Amino acid sequence: MDFASAAPSVVKSIRQRDLLNTWLRLFARTQTAPAVWEYQPARLEDELSDLIYYTVDISTPTPRLTIQSEGTRISRAYGHTGKGVLLDDYIGPRLAPFVMPFYYECVARGLPVYSVADIDDIYGRVVAYERLLLPFLTDGKVCHIIASLKTFCEDGGFEIKNLMRGNDALPRPKLRAVIDQDLFHRAPGRIAAADVVEFADQSGPAVTSETIELN
Repeated sequence: MDFASAAPSVVKSIRQRDLLNTWLRLFARTQTAPAVWEYQPARLEDELSDLIYYTVDISTPTPRLTIQSEGTRISRAYGHTGKGVLLDDYIGPRLAPFVMPFYYECVARGLPVYSVADIDDIYGRVVAYERLLLPFLTDGKVCHIIASLKTFCEDGGFEIKNLMRGNDALPRPKLRAVIDQDLFHRAPGRIAAADVVEFADQSGPAVTSETIELN
């Protein structure tokens, strides 16, 4: 499966961008993914229903991801909760080729992975399924992933129950990207390092200017 190279701006959801920006602030310190216990986004409790936490076992040739969350909104899309279950067993062989490569790429690269796919609900309405995967390190290895899963329908309401299993239509990928560009978060309204600012001295009849480079 091919992945595009992308900047954080590729993420559409405002809340997913907030989650990503928190990760980027931690990443910027050492240019590596943070530990999961360091990750404390603002208003995290508001997002818990759309988040899934995984532990990652990399002792086998193919990483094994175990679901650590239950009662999430996306569990309704699959028809049941999966805490303690391996992800590939939870989604089943039909969907595994459309899901697992994103997680494997996230583990291999140690960088966020973002994807968008279209899915039909049981009434045939097209639902956009946006997935953001954030990796977290322990002893230099990806041992945790947090997934933010958002669903959106341009036609308004849709049926989330059994969304991933309710019909024969498979997800239709629209975007697959590794976020590996511009891996920093610039707070709004602040001047970035190395930007040039000019100060004008207007105390006399002639206007002079002084250029200062911010480092």
